[in-house]
Amino acid sequence: MAFPELGLRVRDVQDRIDAAQMRGGHGQTVRLIAVTKTHGPDAVNAAAACGVADVGENKVQEVLDKMQVVSAAVRWHFIGHLQRNKTKAAPHFALIHSLDSVRLADALQAAAAQRDRVQNVLVQVNVAGEEQKSGVAPAEVEALAAYIAGLPSLRVTGVMCMAPYTDDEVTLRHAFSGARAALGTVRAAGHGEAHELSMGMSNDYEVAVEEGATLVRLGTVLFGARN
Repeated sequence: MAFPELGLRVRDVQDRIDAAQMRGGHGQTVRLIAVTKTHGPDAVNAAAACGVADVGENKVQEVLDKMQVVSAAVRWHFIGHLQRNKTKAAPHFALIHSLDSVRLADALQAAAAQRDRVQNVLVQVNVAGEEQKSGVAPAEVEALAAYIAGLPSLRVTGVMCMAPYTDDEVTLRHAFSGARAALGTVRAAGHGEAHELSMGMSNDYEVAVEEGATLVRLGTVLFGARN
């Protein structure tokens, strides 16, 4: 059996999420996204067998190959940086987490319109201003969100952020609270129903939940270290 300890790990994570909501939280519902990048299709099927219905990937070709062979019914999330020349694959995903520019918004709009569908997206915000990470600066969130409001084939359902990789809780909370503030900006810019906060990974998801995360993206804590 692939990933024989996964069921125990999923239950432990859910218990920790529940405890984090008790300590803090904002009354939100939290969904676990199993990040299966670099793992094979068996990781996706194993996650689904453990009751995890949401799966995250960050490379287009890798996930398209998996989609061909995965038997489980899951919701696919694209969580990595999306190049404009790969946006034709976007309609395969329930949610794109990484919209961070007008040009990418235009490309996603075209891809969705061609399929006659509405694509759910998150605005990725780089709260800490880290050069190595994608995401729009907090000061630019309002303008980008207002622009997307004029694109009929895109639906902004919230905000995504990646906190700095650190054990410093003050730094983490600053990043996560900044993402929560960005969500308020997005809502005010014409996306009043946006409510998702995609933030928190294996090293910081409990703090993220305390700060309002609705989607946590977990790989290592579920499947072990990647190859």
